[in-house]
Parts: sequence; C-alpha cells; structure tokens
Amino acid sequence: MTLSPYVFDASADNFNRLVLENSHKGPVLVHFWTPKAGPCFILMPRLVKLAAEYGGKFLLVMLHTDDLPELARRFGVNSVPTVKFFWRGEVAHTIHGADPDSSFRQVLDRFIAGDANRAHALGVAAWQAGNVQQARMLLADAAMAAPDNLAIPRDLAKLLWTEGESEQALKLLDSLPPEARTESGIACLHAHLNLAETARLAPSLSELDGSLGRHPDDIDLHYQRAARLLETDDLPGAMDELLWITRTDRTYRHDLGRTSLLALFDLLGSAHPLTRQYRQALSESLH
Repeated sequence: MTLSPYVFDASADNFNRLVLENSHKGPVLVHFWTPKAGPCFILMPRLVKLAAEYGGKFLLVMLHTDDLPELARRFGVNSVPTVKFFWRGEVAHTIHGADPDSSFRQVLDRFIAGDANRAHALGVAAWQAGNVQQARMLLADAAMAAPDNLAIPRDLAKLLWTEGESEQALKLLDSLPPEARTESGIACLHAHLNLAETARLAPSLSELDGSLGRHPDDIDLHYQRAARLLETDDLPGAMDELLWITRTDRTYRHDLGRTSLLALFDLLGSAHPLTRQYRQALSESLH
C-alpha cells in the first residue's frame, strides 16, 4: 500500500519487524480487514487520513485476514474490522468495528503523550549530563508531541537561557497561548527572563535617571530601571518601580509589572520581610 509513508501492508515475513519491533519506538495500529466486509472500506480511509494527520507519530499496518488467517487467530480476531494498538511488543488496546475518529484519537493521544513524557525526562537527564544538543532535540520533540504539558517548554526555555540563547528562550515563552502564559510556573519564569534580558540591554542607571527626568511617565524606562536595580541587588528599589508600573498600567506587556513582583516574591519566599511588605502594597493597589 502506497497511500501514505506511514501506512504499510502486513505479511507473514514482515509482521514481527513491522509491528512488534516498531512498537518499541511508538504505537503501531494494525487494521485487521477483509474485502468481504463493507465496514472495512469505511474505516480504512479514515485510518489512513489519521496516519497522515499525525505525521509519523504512529504507524498504520493493514493486515488482510483472508491472506493471513494464522496472524488473525494468533491475536484473537474473530470479526472485522478490528484495530489493535501495539505498544512495546504487546497488544495494549483493541477497537472493534468502525468506531468514530474520536475513539482512535483518544487512545492515540494517550500513547503519544506517554512518549512525550518519556522524551521530556530523557531530555532533562541529557541536559544534566551535559549533552545539550541531545537534550534540546528531545525537549523540542516532546513539546511538539504534548503541547498541553507546560513543564516541557518551561524546561526548554531554561536550557536555552543557560546556553546563552536568551532571545530564543523568550520567543518560546511568548509563543505559548495566552492562557498558558498565565500559569504560575511559566509566568514566573517569563518574568525572571524578561528582567534579566532587559537588564542586559538597558542603558546605565545614570542614563536612565536622566531620561526619566525628561520623561517621568515612560513605563518602558521605569521597567528598564527596575531591571537595572535588580541587577545591583537593590530589591526595594526594583520592587518600587514594578509596583509603580502595576498601579499605572496593568496592560503593560501583559501585566508584566505585577507578574514580575510575583516572581520576586517566589524567589524571596513568603516569609521574607520584602515579600510581606510589597505583597500588602500590591494587594492595596489592586483594590
């Protein structure tokens, strides 16, 4: 079958290699079918379309039960169409009949998410072992496979940052959906990286003070000053600037003044006097 690069025909000679061996790399779906059963022809093009849509995240194997009755009996197939999901050399799930696409997606996504979680763990381990390029590849693949797992882009952004690719790290976080950027771990990291990158690029404090003397309401200048003050360990000064930004314009760069303060609270800990002081001030400014 040449309908798709991810669709293959089973034979007695290739079954073990095509299905069992490949299932250790990712899910393999085997469609047990016969031309004598009309529902097989309804399901087949839908499965081929799914294989193309998932782009290689699973393999689809067509097994003609009239030609390969021994394999059908081996896996207990008594009616067609039947689709068996092979995972790590074993049948992990079976769908009998021409179920809706959503049934197949639900099972596939579970297996693929498992792959993503494994790639995530391997990526972090590779990073800790100093294998940066391997870690980057694994984390990037995992992020594409499981876009809802925000721990993966968070760790990838940290890797990029520590490797000196600060612009790419921020672009990665900026590319996340708005609702994802509000998640506490992502928002906190985003705020930290923004402050560090701003401090790296900002003018000196004396230059900023001169510019603010001429443009006292320029929020960008206040944010740059906060970043520079933080760089010199003047935490109260930086937090004063961020509090002023929050009180002045909550829409500034997606409420960056407030999220930066929250990131600093997280860094200092809830018991720190500055956290208690500025958390109270922040609360009062929002009411």
